[in-house]
Amino acid sequence: MPENSCWWAVYTRHQHEKTVARMLAGKGIEVFLPLYESNRRWKDRNKLVSLPLFPCYLFVRGGHDRRLPVVSTPGVHMVLTNGENVATVPEAEIQAIRRTVEAAVHVEPHAFLKCGERVRVKAGPLEGVEGILVRMKNQSRLVLSVDMLAKSVGVEIDAADVEPAMQQTAEEDSAGRQPLSFGNFDAVQPGCWATMN
Repeated sequence: MPENSCWWAVYTRHQHEKTVARMLAGKGIEVFLPLYESNRRWKDRNKLVSLPLFPCYLFVRGGHDRRLPVVSTPGVHMVLTNGENVATVPEAEIQAIRRTVEAAVHVEPHAFLKCGERVRVKAGPLEGVEGILVRMKNQSRLVLSVDMLAKSVGVEIDAADVEPAMQQTAEEDSAGRQPLSFGNFDAVQPGCWATMN
Protein backbone atom coordinates (compact mmCIF):
# COMPACT_ATOMS: atom_id res chain seq x y z
CA MET A 1 0.00 0.00 0.00
CA PRO A 2 1.44 3.43 -0.89
CA GLU A 3 2.69 5.36 2.15
CA ASN A 4 0.32 8.32 1.53
CA SER A 5 -2.78 6.09 1.64
CA CYS A 6 -2.04 4.53 5.06
CA TRP A 7 -4.27 5.26 8.04
CA TRP A 8 -2.76 5.71 11.49
CA ALA A 9 -4.25 6.24 14.92
CA VAL A 10 -3.67 9.43 16.89
CA TYR A 11 -4.02 9.47 20.68
CA THR A 12 -5.50 12.75 21.96
CA ARG A 13 -6.20 14.45 25.27
CA HIS A 14 -9.48 13.41 26.92
CA GLN A 15 -12.48 15.12 25.27
CA HIS A 16 -10.29 16.90 22.68
CA GLU A 17 -11.00 14.57 19.74
CA LYS A 18 -13.33 16.97 17.87
CA THR A 19 -11.08 19.99 18.40
CA VAL A 20 -8.00 18.07 17.23
CA ALA A 21 -9.92 16.75 14.20
CA ARG A 22 -10.92 20.31 13.20
CA MET A 23 -7.33 21.58 13.59
CA LEU A 24 -5.87 18.69 11.57
CA ALA A 25 -8.45 19.16 8.82
CA GLY A 26 -7.53 22.86 8.79
CA LYS A 27 -3.92 21.79 8.09
CA GLY A 28 -5.15 19.84 5.04
CA ILE A 29 -4.78 16.42 6.68
CA GLU A 30 -7.42 13.77 5.98
CA VAL A 31 -9.07 12.90 9.30
CA PHE A 32 -11.62 10.25 10.26
CA LEU A 33 -13.30 10.71 13.64
CA PRO A 34 -16.12 8.17 14.01
CA LEU A 35 -18.94 9.49 16.20
CA TYR A 36 -22.11 8.01 17.65
CA GLU A 37 -25.24 9.60 19.10
CA SER A 38 -25.90 9.22 22.83
CA ASN A 39 -28.76 10.52 24.92
CA ARG A 40 -27.26 12.31 27.96
CA ARG A 41 -29.34 13.29 30.95
CA TRP A 42 -28.85 16.33 33.16
CA LYS A 43 -31.02 17.50 36.05
CA ASP A 44 -33.16 19.77 33.90
CA ARG A 45 -33.05 18.16 30.45
CA ASN A 46 -32.06 15.32 28.12
CA LYS A 47 -29.81 16.03 25.19
CA LEU A 48 -28.65 14.00 22.20
CA VAL A 49 -24.88 14.46 21.85
CA SER A 50 -22.29 13.17 19.38
CA LEU A 51 -19.44 11.33 21.10
CA PRO A 52 -16.32 9.61 19.73
CA LEU A 53 -16.71 5.87 19.18
CA PHE A 54 -13.10 5.44 20.29
CA PRO A 55 -12.55 7.92 23.14
CA CYS A 56 -9.18 9.73 22.89
CA TYR A 57 -8.49 8.36 19.37
CA LEU A 58 -8.96 9.53 15.82
CA PHE A 59 -7.51 8.37 12.52
CA VAL A 60 -5.45 10.27 9.95
CA ARG A 61 -4.27 9.30 6.47
CA GLY A 62 -0.92 10.26 5.11
CA GLY A 63 2.77 9.64 4.76
CA HIS A 64 5.61 10.17 7.21
CA ASP A 65 5.94 13.78 6.04
CA ARG A 66 2.61 14.45 7.83
CA ARG A 67 3.77 13.16 11.22
CA LEU A 68 5.30 16.43 12.52
CA PRO A 69 2.23 18.57 11.69
CA VAL A 70 0.07 15.95 13.43
CA VAL A 71 2.07 15.58 16.66
CA SER A 72 2.61 19.35 16.93
CA THR A 73 -1.15 19.95 16.98
CA PRO A 74 -2.42 21.08 20.42
CA GLY A 75 -4.32 18.25 22.11
CA VAL A 76 -2.38 15.44 20.43
CA HIS A 77 -0.43 13.19 22.81
CA MET A 78 1.12 10.89 20.21
CA VAL A 79 0.81 8.86 17.05
CA LEU A 80 0.60 5.14 17.82
CA THR A 81 3.75 3.32 16.79
CA ASN A 82 4.97 -0.20 16.36
CA GLY A 83 8.58 0.07 17.49
CA GLU A 84 10.04 3.06 15.63
CA ASN A 85 7.49 2.90 12.79
CA VAL A 86 4.04 4.45 12.69
CA ALA A 87 1.50 1.67 13.29
CA THR A 88 -0.97 1.56 10.41
CA VAL A 89 -4.64 0.64 10.64
CA PRO A 90 -5.85 -1.63 7.81
CA GLU A 91 -8.07 0.08 5.24
CA ALA A 92 -10.70 -2.67 5.70
CA GLU A 93 -11.07 -1.78 9.40
CA ILE A 94 -11.48 1.93 8.61
CA GLN A 95 -14.04 1.20 5.87
CA ALA A 96 -16.05 -1.14 8.12
CA ILE A 97 -16.24 1.55 10.83
CA ARG A 98 -17.08 4.23 8.23
CA ARG A 99 -19.91 2.13 6.78
CA THR A 100 -21.22 1.42 10.26
CA VAL A 101 -21.40 5.06 11.38
CA GLU A 102 -22.89 6.16 8.04
CA ALA A 103 -25.60 3.47 8.12
CA ALA A 104 -28.89 4.10 9.88
CA VAL A 105 -28.10 1.64 12.70
CA HIS A 106 -27.57 2.06 16.44
CA VAL A 107 -23.85 1.91 17.22
CA GLU A 108 -21.98 2.48 20.48
CA PRO A 109 -18.63 1.62 22.10
CA HIS A 110 -18.31 -1.98 23.22
CA ALA A 111 -15.92 -3.93 25.40
CA PHE A 112 -13.03 -5.27 23.28
CA LEU A 113 -13.58 -8.91 22.32
CA LYS A 114 -11.44 -11.60 20.76
CA CYS A 115 -13.83 -14.54 21.18
CA GLY A 116 -17.20 -15.52 19.76
CA GLU A 117 -18.43 -16.51 16.35
CA ARG A 118 -17.05 -14.51 13.46
CA VAL A 119 -19.87 -13.60 11.10
CA ARG A 120 -20.45 -11.61 7.93
CA VAL A 121 -23.51 -9.41 7.32
CA LYS A 122 -25.34 -10.75 4.26
CA ALA A 123 -28.05 -8.08 3.85
CA GLY A 124 -28.76 -4.45 4.64
CA PRO A 125 -26.55 -1.35 4.81
CA LEU A 126 -23.66 -3.27 6.42
CA GLU A 127 -23.59 -6.07 3.83
CA GLY A 128 -20.11 -7.61 3.64
CA VAL A 129 -18.89 -6.27 7.01
CA GLU A 130 -17.41 -8.94 9.29
CA GLY A 131 -17.25 -9.00 13.06
CA ILE A 132 -18.15 -11.06 16.13
CA LEU A 133 -21.76 -11.92 16.91
CA VAL A 134 -22.74 -11.62 20.58
CA ARG A 135 -26.06 -11.63 22.44
CA MET A 136 -26.90 -8.96 24.99
CA LYS A 137 -30.26 -8.45 26.66
CA ASN A 138 -32.00 -10.70 24.11
CA GLN A 139 -30.62 -8.67 21.20
CA SER A 140 -28.00 -9.64 18.68
CA ARG A 141 -25.05 -7.35 18.34
CA LEU A 142 -22.22 -7.28 15.80
CA VAL A 143 -18.97 -6.30 17.49
CA LEU A 144 -16.31 -4.63 15.33
CA SER A 145 -12.81 -4.32 16.77
CA VAL A 146 -9.69 -2.31 16.03
CA ASP A 147 -7.02 -4.69 17.31
CA MET A 148 -4.28 -2.06 17.48
CA LEU A 149 -6.36 0.11 19.85
CA ALA A 150 -7.86 -2.85 21.75
CA LYS A 151 -11.22 -1.07 21.32
CA SER A 152 -14.51 -2.28 19.89
CA VAL A 153 -17.91 -0.95 18.86
CA GLY A 154 -21.22 -2.78 18.95
CA VAL A 155 -23.99 -2.53 16.36
CA GLU A 156 -27.49 -3.89 16.91
CA ILE A 157 -28.28 -6.31 14.12
CA ASP A 158 -30.87 -8.90 13.21
CA ALA A 159 -29.30 -12.34 13.64
CA ALA A 160 -31.08 -13.46 10.45
CA ASP A 161 -28.96 -10.96 8.48
CA VAL A 162 -25.64 -12.66 9.28
CA GLU A 163 -23.90 -15.85 8.25
CA PRO A 164 -20.69 -17.53 9.35
CA ALA A 165 -17.76 -15.55 7.93
CA MET A 166 -16.09 -18.57 6.34
CA GLN A 167 -19.17 -19.40 4.29
CA GLN A 168 -19.19 -17.86 0.81
CA THR A 169 -21.92 -18.26 -1.74
CA ALA A 170 -21.21 -19.44 -5.27
CA GLU A 171 -22.27 -16.00 -6.56
CA GLU A 172 -19.62 -14.25 -4.44
CA ASP A 173 -16.92 -16.73 -5.44
CA SER A 174 -17.65 -16.19 -9.13
CA ALA A 175 -17.83 -12.41 -8.71
CA GLY A 176 -14.44 -12.45 -6.98
CA ARG A 177 -15.60 -10.09 -4.23
CA GLN A 178 -13.73 -10.10 -0.95
CA PRO A 179 -15.76 -9.48 2.19
CA LEU A 180 -14.80 -6.49 4.31
CA SER A 181 -12.80 -7.83 7.22
CA PHE A 182 -12.67 -6.12 10.56
CA GLY A 183 -9.84 -7.33 12.74
CA ASN A 184 -8.22 -10.69 13.29
CA PHE A 185 -10.45 -12.89 15.39
CA ASP A 186 -9.79 -16.16 17.21
CA ALA A 187 -11.61 -19.38 16.38
CA VAL A 188 -15.20 -19.85 17.51
CA GLN A 189 -15.47 -20.25 21.27
CA PRO A 190 -19.03 -21.26 22.23
CA GLY A 191 -20.60 -19.50 25.18
CA CYS A 192 -18.66 -16.24 24.85
CA TRP A 193 -20.80 -13.45 26.26
CA ALA A 194 -20.03 -9.76 26.33
CA THR A 195 -20.60 -7.34 29.16
CA MET A 196 -20.78 -3.59 28.81
CA ASN A 197 -18.35 -1.52 30.87
